[in-house]
Amino acid sequence: MKKLSTVIGTGMLVASVAAGAASRDTISIVGSSTVYPFATVVAERFGKTTPFNTPKIESTGSGGGMKLFCEGVGVSHPDITNASRRIKKSEFKKCQKNGVKDIVEVKIGYDGIVVANSRKAPQFNLSRRDIFLALAKQIPDPKAPESGKLIPNPYQTWKEVNPSLPGYRIEVLGPPPTSGTRDAFAELAMEGGCKSFSWIKQIKSDSKKAKKAGDKKLAKQLKNRYKAICHGVREDGRYIEAGENDNLIVQKLEANPKALGVFGYSFLEQNEDRIQGSNIDGLAPEFELIASGKYPVSRPLFFYVKKAHVGKVPGIPEYLAEFTSEKAWGDEGYLVDKGLIPMPREEREKYARDAKELTPMHF
Repeated sequence: MKKLSTVIGTGMLVASVAAGAASRDTISIVGSSTVYPFATVVAERFGKTTPFNTPKIESTGSGGGMKLFCEGVGVSHPDITNASRRIKKSEFKKCQKNGVKDIVEVKIGYDGIVVANSRKAPQFNLSRRDIFLALAKQIPDPKAPESGKLIPNPYQTWKEVNPSLPGYRIEVLGPPPTSGTRDAFAELAMEGGCKSFSWIKQIKSDSKKAKKAGDKKLAKQLKNRYKAICHGVREDGRYIEAGENDNLIVQKLEANPKALGVFGYSFLEQNEDRIQGSNIDGLAPEFELIASGKYPVSRPLFFYVKKAHVGKVPGIPEYLAEFTSEKAWGDEGYLVDKGLIPMPREEREKYARDAKELTPMHF
């Protein structure tokens, strides 16, 4: 009997610990450093105006957040991940494989990626071609740029890239590969300049033709080559990975007026007394130009919700309702004051409805 009571007591203790481990009363959010400021404002208001706890938010980068989000279902995994790009096909497949079946996609608005520097220095006027030539790991041979020959990037100053630019050494502080901002910057800015070379642009066209002809192997080889050329960032110290903390980049730009930094528009707006955005292809990173899609380096922002966690972790539907309310993301919403570029009303209504009805996305 004594042994039996000990076994029962131990069993009750284990059950008690297991029950504690199997429950969580605070929403767990990970992901993009760009979306982090917006999610934090919503979370703070949510915590003050509802009976639920203020959500716990970690800035892990879009890629890091997706990795954590897709690891599985259960309270040991995040409920929501923020992203400054759309979920990738490979990430969606990983989620499905790990049992994260029903994912609700919510687009929250738009953002521009800026290349900024200190107000103590001259403002830069860059083209996407300038950005590619300054930061690519390999570039077309300057002596014969359309010959199809690549060489390791030789440029050390901006003036070498373009005689109209300052003679400053190329030093660009930017996000790491796990960041959605880095992905979007590579796709919109780097690739935008890369495909200004006709023979590189032809590689992408040939890849599409090979795929259409049914030669998947060749199509993949060409696609990988194109991406390696256009998205490959130099590793010789000219581009400096500054982590997921965009505020740290702003501080470093103040300390070094000759450096440039890459981050979301919201950080430029919040620090416009200290830093200035470069013109890209003749256009400034301004609210109206980003909202209209004219600014060449702009992108949508998202968050993703695990439907299986709704009802298991308290407050998720209410948090979604707060984030997708007009008072938050509307034209005059409080997130606009933080630098979010709002979607058109029809888009807002569509994603608000998806969030309310927990409509699973289809890739």
